[in-house]
Amino acid sequence: QVQLVESGGGLVQPGGSLRLSCVASGGTFGIYGMRWYRQAPGKQRELVADISNGGRTNYVDSVKGRFTISRDNAKSTVYLQMDSLKPEDTAVYYCKAVWLIYDYWGQGTQVTVSS
Repeated sequence: QVQLVESGGGLVQPGGSLRLSCVASGGTFGIYGMRWYRQAPGKQRELVADISNGGRTNYVDSVKGRFTISRDNAKSTVYLQMDSLKPEDTAVYYCKAVWLIYDYWGQGTQVTVSS
């Protein structure tokens, strides 16, 4: 079983930056595709960024150029660097590991962008 533990959420002003981390345990991190989702109140959970086990990345259009997903397999950690944050980025951010038919979710971490 895979456990994901997220950190780095918090309150930041518009235009600011934040880096989320997600540390995995109990599995083979290097084989997983890793994803960051977010969900704001009253909205559907949205895939924000994806990084494959080979390092290929994809982003939802609304965060392209502002967010960067990366992974450090030696540390079993995936990151989401968030720059130029907007109030619309406010949401609970979730880390997800995927491999074949298996998927595992983190607990979520709150990101609030407000002045």
